[in-house]
Amino acid sequence: MQLRSATLVFSLLAAFGGNALAQTAAQQACPAGNSPAVTYPVTKKVDQQDSYFGTTIADPYRWLEDANSAETHDWVVEQNKLTQSFLGTIPEREAIKQRLTKLWNYERFSTPTKQGGRYFYTRNDGLQNQAVLYTVKKLTDEPRLLLDPNTLSADGTVALAGTSISPNGKFLAYATAASGSDWNEWKVRDIDTGKDLSDEIKWAKFSGASWTKDNAGFFYSRYDAPKEATKLADINYFQKLYFHKLGTPQSADVLVFDRPDQKEWAFGGSKVSDDGNYLIITATQGTERKNRIFYKDLRQKNAKVVGLLEEFDASYSFIDNVGPVFYFATDNKAPKSRVIAIDIRQPLPADWKEIVPQSEQTLVSANILNNQLVLDYLKDAQTQITITDLNGKLVRQVALPGIGSAGGFSGKRHDTETFYSYTSFTTPATIYRYDMKTGKSTVYRQPKVDFDPNAFDVRQQFFTSRDGTKVPMFIVSKKGMKLDGSNPTYLYGYGGFNVSLTPSFSVANLAWVEMGGVYVMANLRGGGEYGEAWHQAGTKLNKQNVFDDFIGAAEWLVANKVTSPSKLAIGGGSNGGLLVGAAMTQRPDLFAAAIPQVGVLDMLRFHKFTVGWGWVPDYGSSDDAEQFKALVKYSPLHNLKAGGCYPATMITTADHDDRVVPAHSFKFAAAAQAAQGGAAPVLIRIDSKAGHGAGKPTAKQIEEVADRWGFLSRALKMTAEPAKVAAQ
Repeated sequence: MQLRSATLVFSLLAAFGGNALAQTAAQQACPAGNSPAVTYPVTKKVDQQDSYFGTTIADPYRWLEDANSAETHDWVVEQNKLTQSFLGTIPEREAIKQRLTKLWNYERFSTPTKQGGRYFYTRNDGLQNQAVLYTVKKLTDEPRLLLDPNTLSADGTVALAGTSISPNGKFLAYATAASGSDWNEWKVRDIDTGKDLSDEIKWAKFSGASWTKDNAGFFYSRYDAPKEATKLADINYFQKLYFHKLGTPQSADVLVFDRPDQKEWAFGGSKVSDDGNYLIITATQGTERKNRIFYKDLRQKNAKVVGLLEEFDASYSFIDNVGPVFYFATDNKAPKSRVIAIDIRQPLPADWKEIVPQSEQTLVSANILNNQLVLDYLKDAQTQITITDLNGKLVRQVALPGIGSAGGFSGKRHDTETFYSYTSFTTPATIYRYDMKTGKSTVYRQPKVDFDPNAFDVRQQFFTSRDGTKVPMFIVSKKGMKLDGSNPTYLYGYGGFNVSLTPSFSVANLAWVEMGGVYVMANLRGGGEYGEAWHQAGTKLNKQNVFDDFIGAAEWLVANKVTSPSKLAIGGGSNGGLLVGAAMTQRPDLFAAAIPQVGVLDMLRFHKFTVGWGWVPDYGSSDDAEQFKALVKYSPLHNLKAGGCYPATMITTADHDDRVVPAHSFKFAAAAQAAQGGAAPVLIRIDSKAGHGAGKPTAKQIEEVADRWGFLSRALKMTAEPAKVAAQ
C-alpha cells in the first residue's frame, strides 16, 4: 500500500510519547486558500514500507535513491527547470552576482610550508576556479608554477585534493578529485622538471601520502575498487594501508596494515615521524573521536606493527617524537584535551608523563617547532596560541591581530620559522611569518578586498538554550543596525562531529551584510568549541539539544528585535543541513526561509550509503531500537506534516556528492513539496559535476551564492540592490 498521508508517520511518532514538532506543525497549518506560488512537477510514489522494531515506516520516494535511473534523471531535469525558472524572476539576482564577482576577485594565499630547502604555497589570483601551487627557494624569489589544476579540466571541476613533498624536496605526490567526489587519484611530479612520473594511485579516499626518509616512496590508504556504475553510492568498508615505491605500478604496492576482522577501521591519518624512524598508524572508526595508535620501526627491516594505544578509550593525536618519546594531544581524562609524553619503551599508562595539563580553554591542535610546543586553543570560539617548552613551561603567548581565527604553525622540530594565517569576519586571511626565537610576527601576504571593514560591527552574544545551557553566537551587521525587528537575518549553524565554528572571512557573507542583512553564526552543542563534553552533549540521544540551541538562538534574535520571524532565514550544510531540516519542521512558525545544503535528511537510512555508517557515533542508528526512537522523532524527512505551513525552502545538492548522497535531498524535496500547505515555494537546486563542496570551482561558488541570496531576497522581501548598497 502507498503512504496515504504524512498522518501515518505522525501516528507512529505518537506511539513514542508524541513529538513537539508534530504539535507545532499542526498549530501552524496554513489558512485555507493559501495555495502554493509554484506548480511542482508530479513525483510518483511507490509502495515501499520498512519495519523498525514493529513500527512500519513508509518510504514512497525510495526510487529516488537510484541516481543512475532514467526516472531519477528526468525528475532532476524537471526540478532544476522549475528552480531556475523561479530564480530567473528575481531581479536582484544579477546585481548580487556582479557584486559577488567583484568581491571575490582578490588574491588568496595558503600558508607556506618548507621541505627539502623549498617553500610551497598556493595562490588564487582572484577568479581562478582552482588555486595554483607554486614553489620558491627563497621567499624573495620569483615564484615558479609547479601545478595548475585549472589545466586539468576545461571547466575547473578537477581540484587539487592533497599534496605531499618528499623530504629531499625533489618529488611532489599530489591527489586530484574530479567533480567534487571524495575519490582521489594520486600522481607524482618531478619538481625540478615539472613533469609527472609514471606513478598512479587509484581508489584512495580520506588519505594523505607520507614519504619515507630515503624518498623511496610513500604510505597511503585506499579501498578496494568499487563498481564503476555505483561508485558514488556504494558503502565503503575495509580501508587498507599500503606502501608505494616510486617507479612501480600500483599492483606492486605492499600491504602494510589492514584488519579484515574490522571493516570500519580506517588508516587515512597515518604518517611517518619527522625523523623518519617510525610509521605512526592511526586507526579510526567512523567519526568516533576515539582512536587507536600503532607504530612500525622503519629502521628495522621487516619490523612488525606494534600496538601502543589499543583501548579505544580516547582521542590520541600524534604531535611529534624525540627519540622513543612520543608526544600526543589527548582527551584521555581531559575533555578539553592535554599534552602527554609516552616513552614507547615503557608504554603503560602509569608511566605516561603529563606535559601540558587541561586548561579552561579547549586545546585544538599542537605541534613542536624550535624544540617548543605550539598550542592552539579556543576560548569562546576564538583562537589563542600558547608556546611552552617541552616540559610544559610557558614561553609566551602569541599576540594575534584581534579576535579571530589563526591556523598554520606547521613545520619540523628544529625549525625556527613558521607561518600562520589570521582571519576574522572582517579580515581576509592574512599570512604571517613567525620567528620562533624572537616571537615576532611579520606580514607575508595581505590581500586587498573591495570593501570597508570599518563599516561593519561584530559582537559575540551568549543566550540561554531550552535546558539552561549558555550558548554563544556571533552577530555581524552594518554599523548602526536598528533593533526594530526589521532586519533580514541569516542564522547559520552546524552542531556536530566535534567541528568548531570560528570567526572567518567570507565574501559570500560580506555581500549579504552589504545587502542590509545580518549574519549570525551560532556555536551549538555537538561542536568542539568547549571540548568533548560539549560535543557529546549534542550526539545520539542528546541530538535534540543541537536543535534546541539553534531554535534558542532564533528566539533570542526575535525577542531582542534583531529580526522577526518574517525576516529570519536559516542555513547550514551537511550536518548543518540536517540542523536546518529539523529546525524548519519543528518550528516552521519561527522562520521565513530555510536553505538546507547537502543535508543528511533521512535519518533512518543514512548509514546505508558510502561512508554514512561512519556517522553512527554522532547520530546513532535506526538498527538500534532506542536510537531509532530518537532518530525518527527528528528525522527531517519523517517529520513533514501534510498541509503544514513551511517556510520558503531551497534545498541544494550535487550529482557527484558521494559524502551525503543526493538521495537525501531528493526525497526530502519531494516530500516537502507534497506536504507544503502554504504559498511559500519549496525548490531544489541540483548542481552538476559537483560534490559535497570541497574543490568547487570559483565560478560555481559564485553562481550558488547568487542563487542563495537571490532566493532569500525574495523570501524576506528585501528591497536594497547590492550594487547600490556597496556604493554607499
